[in-house]
Amino acid sequence: MKRLAASLALSLAALCAQAGEPFTAWVFHVADGDTITVLTADKQQVRVRLANIDAPETGQAYGQVCRQSLAAQVYRRDVTIRPIPGEDHDKYGRLVATVELAGADVNLAQLATGCAWHYTEFARRNQAAPEFARYAAAEQQARAGRIGLWADAHPIKPSLFRKTEQ
Repeated sequence: MKRLAASLALSLAALCAQAGEPFTAWVFHVADGDTITVLTADKQQVRVRLANIDAPETGQAYGQVCRQSLAAQVYRRDVTIRPIPGEDHDKYGRLVATVELAGADVNLAQLATGCAWHYTEFARRNQAAPEFARYAAAEQQARAGRIGLWADAHPIKPSLFRKTEQ
């Protein structure tokens, strides 16, 4: 009986991820500036794509810097994963979510440190106006301050970079 109860409780995080409910998980891998892999309470691995931002690819200028920026924030830490309703998985099967660390929006922090573009093509569909405005302002402030990738005279959007790499 005790084993059954433990098994049911441990499966709750994976079920919550599928149902779009927030859950807590431990970050054990940072692939790039907008993708992490987490371990849920029931030891399920979940690849997570940070919603509403697009960070440079690892082979792109600032790719490694932005990966390290994300790792410095979340690697080997417990985070809260908030899946995006209706757009909870991307074409690569990653869970699309906002990631929070101690209540702070990690996705927004990547914008503020000049490590991502505001991915407006998707954000227009799933961000409320105040959140959209915060993300847009964070990107604009990083651009104006020439912070991170904005120090480059001609930064290339990751979406364009991916097209040229195919």
